Amino acid sequence: MSEEKPVRLPDPASVETVLASLEAQSADAELAPALNKAFPGFAFTVVTIDDPYWCNPHAVVAADGTRCGDHRAWVERELAELGGDLTAFWNRHREDGEKFAEWRGASAFAFAPTGPGVADFLHLSLGRELEVLAGPVVDPDYRPNSVDHLFEPTWVSRDSAAEAQPLRGPVYRLRGRAGGGIVHMRSFLARRARIESEQREARRPELEGSVIRANSPSAPTASPSSTPIPTGFFDFVPRENRFFADWERSSACADRIFDHWAFDIHDFEDRGRREIGFIPRPLKMPAVKLALQEGISVHRLMERNEAIDAEIGLPFTWFFLMTHGHWVEPDVGDAIAEGLRQGRVRLPDRDAAVLLAWADKKYLF
Repeated sequence: MSEEKPVRLPDPASVETVLASLEAQSADAELAPALNKAFPGFAFTVVTIDDPYWCNPHAVVAADGTRCGDHRAWVERELAELGGDLTAFWNRHREDGEKFAEWRGASAFAFAPTGPGVADFLHLSLGRELEVLAGPVVDPDYRPNSVDHLFEPTWVSRDSAAEAQPLRGPVYRLRGRAGGGIVHMRSFLARRARIESEQREARRPELEGSVIRANSPSAPTASPSSTPIPTGFFDFVPRENRFFADWERSSACADRIFDHWAFDIHDFEDRGRREIGFIPRPLKMPAVKLALQEGISVHRLMERNEAIDAEIGLPFTWFFLMTHGHWVEPDVGDAIAEGLRQGRVRLPDRDAAVLLAWADKKYLF
């Protein structure tokens, strides 16, 4: 956070106004300065992640470059003219040169510190998108099986390396899955812990009643409901909160967490139940995945973990990659924790405490 006192917090409408004001040719360079100008007192940084996505076709473009309007409306209109005959539609357009346009993008995130704490920052979830001329409006080799097939053009490659003619962009859009577009992380974590506690407390009468019934004299000896309430059930700490707490008390805390991680955040209602949480997204990934191989020594695992830390440029980063489970397998953490218990390997005391606590009560994303 800059020395200037913030005038206001970002909100969806004002952030979208900033994004709409960017010119395509300078959007990448001007996004952070534009956010800083719109929200005095904040110092935003912007990062992107290579996770290509696309949106459904939204426009049709004729062979001469003329835009023919909305894709779905155009398909429905053309089909209506042909009495709904898919074969006639296919024959008419398989060689006419019409193509559909769609938006293709990758995730982007903007961060602004709000204080010295590990969770003291704003987190904006964005998409960086290009409109491209994606492909022909029909598969030139195969007749469509249904109208739905026309709306979901599976005959076009969307591989990240596939070539597609750009039409417009890049543009930035506020994304965020269900309430995760703009988040103050400390407030989000407090909300996550509170909702978890409330949901578990709401089950207390049911669970305690089940135990009472199971222990009553008339209950069957092998009642399936006789399992006691798990120890610590009402003191459960969500994995999201543990991730941040572990960062704060480990060697990794030398760096701000948002210099290394972004967060795919969700917060929504599903059939009357609040669903809230995130999946951490590393901003830099190791070149090689680390798995527990048969016969490998714990000392060799430590060497490989240290190599990952050096590659990323942050101590103990292998642990946080392990909680995600993709780049470092959880079995690696178990093996090193056992090596610590046996005195065969060493870690800084703060990191050893984090790893041993994780091994005793695991969390994974």
